[in-house]
Amino acid sequence: MDQAQKQEFDIIIADASHFRYAEEICLEMEESAKARGTGIAKRSPDYIRQKMEEGKAVVALTRTGEWAGFCYIETWSHGEYVANSGLIVKPTLRKSGLAKMIKNKIFELSRTKYPDAKIFGLTTGLAVMKINSDLGYEPVTYSELTQDEAFWAGCKSCINYEILMSKERKNCMCTAMLFDPKDHYKPEETKQYFEENSKGFERLFKIKEWRLLKPFLKKDEGKSKIIKSFFSGFINI
Repeated sequence: MDQAQKQEFDIIIADASHFRYAEEICLEMEESAKARGTGIAKRSPDYIRQKMEEGKAVVALTRTGEWAGFCYIETWSHGEYVANSGLIVKPTLRKSGLAKMIKNKIFELSRTKYPDAKIFGLTTGLAVMKINSDLGYEPVTYSELTQDEAFWAGCKSCINYEILMSKERKNCMCTAMLFDPKDHYKPEETKQYFEENSKGFERLFKIKEWRLLKPFLKKDEGKSKIIKSFFSGFINI
């Protein structure tokens, strides 16, 4: 077990006393997105402070008082849908189980503040899918997500935005997952399902990526080099 795994954290609902972390959190979000080669809806330190002030964010702190991770709540379609956004863990503390602890805390906060809301997310990562499955999320089609234009506008900074729009927002590289408080499986059921089918999900990702990517490789040779580089670790082009 490495030092990060031995580290103990306090994961709490953020407030005005945590404003000082906002700039560093935003910077780390941006750097993390660049490292993955994907885009996220860019947020300003003022926006992060607003979420803290509203009690719609959680922050993880080390026992020495340094920030370790963060996540916040966004609402869409007049509160009918909730997204747990901006999940970030400081690079030196990744693979310590902290991301899962933060997701659990923000999910609990979302259920408290918006007990009737559907909680959803979009992800390209199996690790995030597993965390979501443990909470009772299920894979769904894009049509089951919020159709709020403000939410989809956040995808504009993603490298795959052109693919999303070419599919009329019905499909893209990300997998949609949803927790519906009125109709969902128990977390242990979705967890078991994910564990039994994780290899199948991985193969599905590769097939999906190739089928969605292929038309763009033919259409734009310059862009295809960028996309090929991004997906070189996932598919054999």
